[in-house]
Amino acid sequence: MKSLLPVINTGLPTNLVQPFAARVAREASPMRRIAVEQLQINLGKLCNQTCTHCHVDAGPTKKRENMDAKTAARVVELSRDCRALRTVDLTGGAPEMNPSFCYLVREFRGRGIRVIDRCNLTILQQPGYEWAAPFLADHGVDVVASLPCYLEQNVDGQRGDGVFRQSIDALRRLNDLGYGDDSSRLRLDLVFNPTGPSLPPDQASLQADYKRELQARYGIRFNQLLTITNIPIKRYAMFLAKNQRLEQYMHLLEENFNSAAAESVMCRSLLSIAWDGAIYDCDFNQMIDLPASSSAVGSHSTKPPTIWNTDSLHQFANRRIATADHCYGCTAGAGSSCSGALL
Repeated sequence: MKSLLPVINTGLPTNLVQPFAARVAREASPMRRIAVEQLQINLGKLCNQTCTHCHVDAGPTKKRENMDAKTAARVVELSRDCRALRTVDLTGGAPEMNPSFCYLVREFRGRGIRVIDRCNLTILQQPGYEWAAPFLADHGVDVVASLPCYLEQNVDGQRGDGVFRQSIDALRRLNDLGYGDDSSRLRLDLVFNPTGPSLPPDQASLQADYKRELQARYGIRFNQLLTITNIPIKRYAMFLAKNQRLEQYMHLLEENFNSAAAESVMCRSLLSIAWDGAIYDCDFNQMIDLPASSSAVGSHSTKPPTIWNTDSLHQFANRRIATADHCYGCTAGAGSSCSGALL
């Protein structure tokens, strides 16, 4: 029997054969976090770009939705007892635009923790941010950079006129600093998002195409290509709905559900913290305000967990993960995570 399920934050119904929660319960192990090995910190929605596929709904006008210094310091404080923590993933918006970005990098890199900067590339070319690329290199920050295609027309169509050329210039600058060389400690990975409502192609094959074309056309080097499925929430869901393709896309994700991918999704080892200190199971849940289980809060509070009402991030290990139908996006095909394909 078909159920009529809302796609969160679109206000539009979508007919799915089976809700995600029922599907994963039937075909995969329970959705629980094993350990907090990765901490993804969303520094806010302020960004110098406005992209159609953006699940964060970020843009230049989002100045108020930015993490303040007090919140950043509390995140650092709580992270100190998280014994399994090995990676901190700084995202946004454009995380470099947050005043606490450098503080967080210094704090976590000073403890030997891997730090990832999810960079849109064009921010490195903006007036006032000339410091960013050398700072990243000096502190050994891994750069995960958005480049949805190696063709100018496709990139500008998704991200705005002139974005491709600015991105190429930023990549050349990162290469000049040592990023992207196999022998360098400075890692540069690129991110591919489909330009339309489809699953990403095979990651290894597409990576070979990217390496060949970017080197031949522009002399660009990078380490790995990460293919990420566009998640049907926020701005991207509304974009699909406007073009009458939302329901088709949801069915595509559902029909390609992969139980093996469900066993490897990032939320099983990751915790997500919002710009205001709210705690979520992943960045996508954060954007639709689907909080992590309140049972993980240090007290017996029934309020959604935040960094202000919990005493330890470590206690979020071995906790149930909140899911909804957008989770089909991470479990379709080869799977999708912030680190690319899962299988």
